[in-house]
Amino acid sequence: MNGSENIRAASFELDPIQCDVLVVGGGINGCGIARDLAGRGFKVVLCEQDDLAAHTSSASTKLIHGGLRYLEYYEFSLVRKALAEREVLLKSAPHIMWPLRFVMPHDPAMRPAWMIRAGLFLYDHLAKREVLPGSRSVDLRRHPAGAPLKSRYKRGFVYSDGWVDDARLVVLNALDARARGAQILTGTRCVAARRGTEGWLCTLETADHAARAVQAKALVNAAGPWAEAFLRGAATPAGGESLAKRSLRLVQGSHIVVPRMFQHDHAYIFQNPDQRIIFAIPYQQDFTLIGTTDLELEGHDPRAGRITPGEIDYLCEQASRYFERAVTPADVVWTYSGVRPLLDDASGDPSAVTRDYLLERHIEAAPLLSVWGGKITTFRKLAEDAADAVGEMLNDRRPAWTETAPLAGGDLASWLPVESRRLPPDAQFERFVQEVQRRHPWLDAALARRWSRAYGTRIAQVLGDAAAMADLGAAVAPGVFERELRYLADEEWARTGDDVLWRRSKLGLHLDPSQREAVAAWMRRFAVTPSLSAAR
Repeated sequence: MNGSENIRAASFELDPIQCDVLVVGGGINGCGIARDLAGRGFKVVLCEQDDLAAHTSSASTKLIHGGLRYLEYYEFSLVRKALAEREVLLKSAPHIMWPLRFVMPHDPAMRPAWMIRAGLFLYDHLAKREVLPGSRSVDLRRHPAGAPLKSRYKRGFVYSDGWVDDARLVVLNALDARARGAQILTGTRCVAARRGTEGWLCTLETADHAARAVQAKALVNAAGPWAEAFLRGAATPAGGESLAKRSLRLVQGSHIVVPRMFQHDHAYIFQNPDQRIIFAIPYQQDFTLIGTTDLELEGHDPRAGRITPGEIDYLCEQASRYFERAVTPADVVWTYSGVRPLLDDASGDPSAVTRDYLLERHIEAAPLLSVWGGKITTFRKLAEDAADAVGEMLNDRRPAWTETAPLAGGDLASWLPVESRRLPPDAQFERFVQEVQRRHPWLDAALARRWSRAYGTRIAQVLGDAAAMADLGAAVAPGVFERELRYLADEEWARTGDDVLWRRSKLGLHLDPSQREAVAAWMRRFAVTPSLSAAR
């Protein structure tokens, strides 16, 4: 059955879903754009072929950062934009984002000290800072960050960036989009998109081949690693020339997780002999996250991205150049890889390919906006620019609004006394945890903190009318109660064990295989399969 027949069959059984904008792709860019457009009053439908953040957006290094190394490639505009966004984001969701101090041990064989100082001076001053402290030099023989390092590293530099739970950031955008009227359809692929003079007629299809037509005034292609393939396939005009005028470079970035390498709360940025850098970051209390690599993906299937033995060896070797205790492949307890969809700018070195984004408008008939590239730190600005562009193409401009708006669960100040609302975001979070424990003294302290981190003020929806630990239902696995799983299935589009254990949380790191299987079995039994018949 071809695309046109799909559309006819879908619309024969059910009336088409009517919307202003169909967004294809449930990663950070797609969910951010859906949120922004919905908040401007547009009727929005978002479809994602898998789970939210199932691919690139859950496989980042988990940093909200300007990109210190991009200064060497003269990407000043990108760095300035990203630095300005750091504090906007830190204020919008302090439960899943917080400041993080980074230590760069100085290796004279890499870059001279004057170059590092100059780079950090620019990093401190390219954009306004209110929350994050500036950089400084440190004596690693006295600073706690020097203790795990080899003794030859005597001097270092400390600067600020931010940490983010990347997959939850995507979900928070989707929750906010839905709260503002958007329909979020996971497990749903756009298999055909046909362009008319007044709109788009598209076919959405679920994994069980149920189909539904969507009539949209505009189409946003935010398919990430699939953005080019979408234009060459589903959105190709019947008998016409492909809409794809640009090419993506699919670059794999891989990470390893090892048992905790150090006890302090700083992260490290290490310079490598190949002029790249890697990070070593405190992770999930008991672990250290090390990454990332830049490896050109062979072939054109983004699902093929898997860490290679060579990447594991590379990350272990580079980390071991700095840590007194060597990191070996035998230490690795988990790995993950993400495929970055970078706009092909003819750079020979994958590390040098720009991380900036480009929004491409197709206005020959019904509006189409394609999103090329981007990085997680600039997603909100990208979404704002995209929503502006869609409004212009529809001749219906509406004002931006997201710069000062909290994300779902991020309005921690609403739970706090007035005098606490002027505290920095990370301090507000600690007061929020105290308030959760005050309101629910029966709640296990570790669980109260974990749920505060994950859900922010939406912890009220998770808890519901619970008044005792027994009201949370059975413990499906240690620390994982039925009430939380029900919330994730009903409210956050979770359908499988992996959705819960590796995207909505990282509980998979803390559970053994039998415990992970217990969670997966519960989800198979109780989670609801996505349905297009209920879509409006």
